[in-house]
Amino acid sequence: MNFAQLPSVDVAEVPADALVVDVREDDEWAAGHAEGALHVPMSDFVARFGEVTEAVADGRRAYVMCRVGGRSAQVTQYLVQQGIDAVNVDGGMQVWEASGRKVVDNQGAPGTVI
Repeated sequence: MNFAQLPSVDVAEVPADALVVDVREDDEWAAGHAEGALHVPMSDFVARFGEVTEAVADGRRAYVMCRVGGRSAQVTQYLVQQGIDAVNVDGGMQVWEASGRKVVDNQGAPGTVI
């Protein structure tokens, strides 16, 4: 797959109130995720696509994120092909955490990226 034309942004460019779509698997999500993110694992993505279209129905941009950027690049490509305003977040949750952005676990306590 060619990601040359894939729209992407740095973690610093993700607005505080952005719609972050986390495509990591359940164990990764449970350990730590961006607060307020929408969790749609890549393995369930096509089946749960409606959750994403509903979340962007008001014209919001989807900021797609995984651990380092590979899975989210694939999902971003798919969303763009469906006509959705989506961007891949470069470096994913590893860069999110390293840059000091908030990471929480399933209970809302401080989380960690695995």
